[in-house]
Amino acid sequence: MTTPRVLFFGHAEVGYATLELLLKREVTIAGVFTHPPDPHEKAWSRSVPGLAEARGLEIFMPESFKDPVWVERIAGLRPDLMLSMYYRKIIPEPLLNLAPLGAYNMHGSYLPGYRGRAPLNWAILNGESHTGVSLHVMVKEPDAGDLVDQEKVPIEPDEPVSALLDRVRDAAVRVLDRQLEALLAGRAPRHPQDHSKATYFGKRTPEDGRVDWSRSAREVYNLVRAVTHPFPGAFTDVSRAGPVSRLLIWWGRPVETPDAPTAAAGTVLSLDPLTIACGKGAFAVTESEWVTATRPVKPAPAAPLRVGDRIGMI
Repeated sequence: MTTPRVLFFGHAEVGYATLELLLKREVTIAGVFTHPPDPHEKAWSRSVPGLAEARGLEIFMPESFKDPVWVERIAGLRPDLMLSMYYRKIIPEPLLNLAPLGAYNMHGSYLPGYRGRAPLNWAILNGESHTGVSLHVMVKEPDAGDLVDQEKVPIEPDEPVSALLDRVRDAAVRVLDRQLEALLAGRAPRHPQDHSKATYFGKRTPEDGRVDWSRSAREVYNLVRAVTHPFPGAFTDVSRAGPVSRLLIWWGRPVETPDAPTAAAGTVLSLDPLTIACGKGAFAVTESEWVTATRPVKPAPAAPLRVGDRIGMI
């Protein structure tokens, strides 16, 4: 019997760990589509291209699939099954149709909630109690295909995004592992999503880490938890005499303070620790870093903060 050929699309820790699983299960890999390192992004996961190269697999890193030549090139790889594991690009429908056993994607949420980009960050930002992973059929509309399998991953109310990354990766590996035989046999279960319960969130950028001090202290805390290491971080701008300085906020906590109810949002209430009034409550910064533009400044800028200053009002 001919072993089904799997065309793999993958990136980041989930991509690495699931490709590693396929190799351990001795699945025939027709080729690996992935992404080169982004010079503007902190490297925090193992390298899918590195693993593929070490195992002698053919690697592809297209900037897009707009060129029709990709239909011919992928058809030439003779894929029976396509698996997308945190691959960042949309795979066009004509390419999906080249795999007779189907094309499946691992999405980083418990669908139908949080379709779209950065679902883990958005879930923490919105104060959710869980996220998850969902293996689903790829269709033209992102993350809308029938579900094959999924698993919830709890989010503790005080944990940062970094604490969740490994748990999400491990859940993705478990889901793929238990469905792999069915996928290779062309008999994976399919359960339609309830589209009436679907939510969609878009791509996040570093600018989305800007703190809005008019929000509640809990909402500020959720933002900090959602975008701290290994992501670009929450930040607030401070303008005194001279250039604008930016304070990256890597961690902190909501606190009770008698001055917060009457102080305007963004007002510095104390310096040790740095405590800032929010729209409701106050937020104490416990881990931070001053930067000018994108370069760290050590020590802090020459014009330090003072009690009573208002920040983030630029």
